[in-house]
Amino acid sequence: MAEKTFYVTTPIYYPSDRLHIGHAYTTVAADAIARYKDLRGYDTMFLTGSDEHGQKIERKADEAGKEPQNYVDEIVATFIDLWDRLGIDYDQFIRTTDNNHEEVVQEIFKQLYEQEDIYLGKYEGWYCTPCETFWLDRQLEGDEKVCPDCNRPLEWVEEESYFFKMSKYADRLLKHIKDNPKFIQPESRRNEMISFIESGLDDLSVSRTTFDWGIEVPVDSDHVIYVWIDALSNYITAMGYNRDESKFNKYWPADIHIVGKDILRFHTIIWPIILMALDLPLPDQVFGHGWLLSDTGKMSKSRGNVVDPIELINDFGRDAIRYYLLREVSFGADGTYSTEALIQRINSDLANDLGNLLHRSLSMVEKYFSGEIPEPAAETEFDSSLKELAAITVEKAADEIEELRYTKALEEIWQFVRRANKYIDQTEPWVLARDENNREKLGTVLYNLLESLRIIGILLKPFLVDTPAEIGKQLGIQKEIKDASWQDLDWNGLPSNRTIAKGEPIFPRIDLEKYYEEKEKLNGAKEKQEEEIVEEGLISFNDFQEIDLRIATIIEAEKIEDSNKLLKLQVDLGTEKRQIVAGIANYYQPEDLIDKQIMMVANLEPAKIFGVKSQGMLLAARDDQNEELTVISPAKPIKAGSPVS
Repeated sequence: MAEKTFYVTTPIYYPSDRLHIGHAYTTVAADAIARYKDLRGYDTMFLTGSDEHGQKIERKADEAGKEPQNYVDEIVATFIDLWDRLGIDYDQFIRTTDNNHEEVVQEIFKQLYEQEDIYLGKYEGWYCTPCETFWLDRQLEGDEKVCPDCNRPLEWVEEESYFFKMSKYADRLLKHIKDNPKFIQPESRRNEMISFIESGLDDLSVSRTTFDWGIEVPVDSDHVIYVWIDALSNYITAMGYNRDESKFNKYWPADIHIVGKDILRFHTIIWPIILMALDLPLPDQVFGHGWLLSDTGKMSKSRGNVVDPIELINDFGRDAIRYYLLREVSFGADGTYSTEALIQRINSDLANDLGNLLHRSLSMVEKYFSGEIPEPAAETEFDSSLKELAAITVEKAADEIEELRYTKALEEIWQFVRRANKYIDQTEPWVLARDENNREKLGTVLYNLLESLRIIGILLKPFLVDTPAEIGKQLGIQKEIKDASWQDLDWNGLPSNRTIAKGEPIFPRIDLEKYYEEKEKLNGAKEKQEEEIVEEGLISFNDFQEIDLRIATIIEAEKIEDSNKLLKLQVDLGTEKRQIVAGIANYYQPEDLIDKQIMMVANLEPAKIFGVKSQGMLLAARDDQNEELTVISPAKPIKAGSPVS
């Protein structure tokens, strides 16, 4: 019989982003299904990693005064640290700067080029650098050209580019999606992708010439391979494609790619078409989950609403965070994070239900049987229903996990947790303990409670990291829980005559008001410390790093009608053209500014000044004594778009 394998992936994360609780949401979800498949006896492969090439990385590294490789090395270290803190048990972490990955990506590009699925052309269109996405006019709404995904201004790009023949495979992909309903999930996402393909697929630009930080195109050293072929290919390069035939044949095709809905189109249209062109099988499923939102919308650094998972882990522990992420929001739908809801889950589910069940049960074993697990002897009228629900829970939890319905799986488990608590109230062990004739019944009741906890501990292994081990430790069966598989969930698996090791409650209750009071004190102390370090009137180095100063060349200038001091300037930033408004009309004639180089703030939020849109701000110095103003320019000509550092 062939060995059962299971291959699950997350997206590879971009090192310019600060990891937030939304990234943790995706990775914990993938970790849960991988852990479950391990329990079921599969040879599981769980892949995650980092997507490290591109213009955005090159710019960020330049702003930080670092080489791109050094820049990404530092950030990737924070990824690995976070996954360790969350207990993410990945099997492989791929980086797109790995030599093996880069070599195989070049081979993939060359193969597609030689079979005429890639051709040289010219790209003209709108481009979002932060999202690394091209947009057509028909995909944009309104006159202002902003990215539909992140709402940032788009750049107009004109450059020679290699194109991938997406249109050639559109009908074949559409048929595959319709013939395989499970290929894209949830159903709503599948319908979106069908509609997108039916509206028409354009050939895809897959190379760039405006930056160098990438994998060189093997047939043209002036180009670097763009993100689509570079990043998406990680799922097969990590599995030994073109290198380790045995490993590749073992794990590919992937069983499931778990991604956020914002990158579903890349994974369900571009990636499958690349695979079709390579004559490789498609992954069994791509699951596009919803966003974990804050009260102010999708989390992003630019919006200032990022929830730091490291802080949450430090405050509440990783199991509480993992439980909340998988229990609070139906996987696939959007959900909203709140600290109040997190604390409520900790107090109600983890402390009151599970923690209390463990502590009460062990306290009674300690009190009535000197800490030794009794043997079941005489049954009570409530035993059979408890055992029946245990078996039903195992079956239902498995069904829900298989479909990534984590919320429902955990609800099934918690129904059993609550049933075990009710069993205590029904059997009243403290009453049985008063009569020596009921000692055998008392022993059975306590055995059943501990056996319920053993089963709960195993059922929680896909979801939580420390709690199953702690349950096993306190029950005196830590090794058994650690080594347990799904087949060990049958009733009567708990060895009797073991000595328990009752500890403190595994999830202490949290006082919400006290928590916020302590956080305010800590934040106040931190702000005071920062004030002592940073002199009044100065900004921090981190704040300064957020300012994107660049050299621009003025290519057009004109006065704004009805304004005495404003000029409308068209400037060249190297990779794009911008319009800015400057209050310098009293000091400069428009014709004197043509071809003049200036320093400008390039990442200023767009604004309308005197009814005219402005996307940036030039820098100028004013001499109030002589009533003069001078536009700041470089000492000698420099390439437009060069960063000021």
